[in-house]
Amino acid sequence: MNPVLLKIGGSVLTDKRRECTFNMQNIRRIAGEVARASVPTVIVHGAGSFGHPQAKKHHIQQNPGIEGVIKTHRAVLELNTVFVETLQEEGVAAIGVHPLNCLLAERGIIKQWGIEIIKRMVDFGLTPVIHGDVVMDTINGISVISGDRILTHLAKTLDVAVIGAGTVVDGVLDKNGRTIPYITPSNFKEVSDYIRGSAGDDVTGGMRGKVVELLKLAESGTRSVIFNAGLNNMVFSFLSGETIPATHISGAE
Repeated sequence: MNPVLLKIGGSVLTDKRRECTFNMQNIRRIAGEVARASVPTVIVHGAGSFGHPQAKKHHIQQNPGIEGVIKTHRAVLELNTVFVETLQEEGVAAIGVHPLNCLLAERGIIKQWGIEIIKRMVDFGLTPVIHGDVVMDTINGISVISGDRILTHLAKTLDVAVIGAGTVVDGVLDKNGRTIPYITPSNFKEVSDYIRGSAGDDVTGGMRGKVVELLKLAESGTRSVIFNAGLNNMVFSFLSGETIPATHISGAE
């Protein structure tokens, strides 16, 4: 059975209005829903208030220094540790995977990553939990690699059943606040005016960045679903293959 690739946004797991603040209610609920669904899953999560404020404060993108790298990585590691431990408490065989330790970038693009390790983890029965992070960069010294970019890279190299992107809204919304049910390469220009970045500190592009990355996958045939992971049972319903309110991104015209 091919694994599901599940991204949980940092805005779901944290309070992005307050630096380094967990949303433990969502973390516990989502961990329980992943456990109940009991399907092979690779999880990627964003940094939320455990990474974006630190990266912005220390100008990681413009002038990376040692202190900024250490503090930003320490923050995202703290979030990953709590999420992984909560998943384990619910019975999920979760294991944290930290990009700083295993991923090499070149000008902010993932250059080297031994994805075979992720495949073998899943085959063994583990649930890898990977996060946005600062990583070594052959040109820039250090780069920020977002969870969305990690999601894209994994989708290209793993044989996944479907991609789910859990956010705090019911998909991509139009000007009236209604969910846009489908986004394809042909209608992206039409709907792009409705797509905005995330509220609060975000150095990785917010919703617009997410849609752009998922559209790249759609062009090669990988289907994605953007849904509201902040609501009860939405993660479980998605993992179980149920129909949910969401934006579906595909290459279909």
